[in-house]
Amino acid sequence: MLNQTVLVGRLVKDPELRETENGNKVTNITLAVPRSYKNSHGEYETDFISCVLWKGIAENTAEYVKKGDLLGVKGRLNTRNYEAQDQVRKYVMEVVAEKVTFLSSKNKDN
Repeated sequence: MLNQTVLVGRLVKDPELRETENGNKVTNITLAVPRSYKNSHGEYETDFISCVLWKGIAENTAEYVKKGDLLGVKGRLNTRNYEAQDQVRKYVMEVVAEKVTFLSSKNKDN
């Protein structure tokens, strides 16, 4: 069995590094990934995909990238659920990153 995902997209906002209660570093990012085909109106749509980065990957990404940068993410698809404040069960699907590659910077002045 195989659970592997590869994404290439642009970061929609600057990553924010935080620490869990047990001391692990984590950041959540969202990649804007354009589809490879046009819709019925002749336009390319974009998917916004949530990714979770842990430990060293989270620290490096938070330090070296910013909104608009092009990233490659290799990881696995993960589903989780939780009970929201309104007592409704919510389901979340996200990519847990195993490797992040910095492909280019939107701003070439750096």
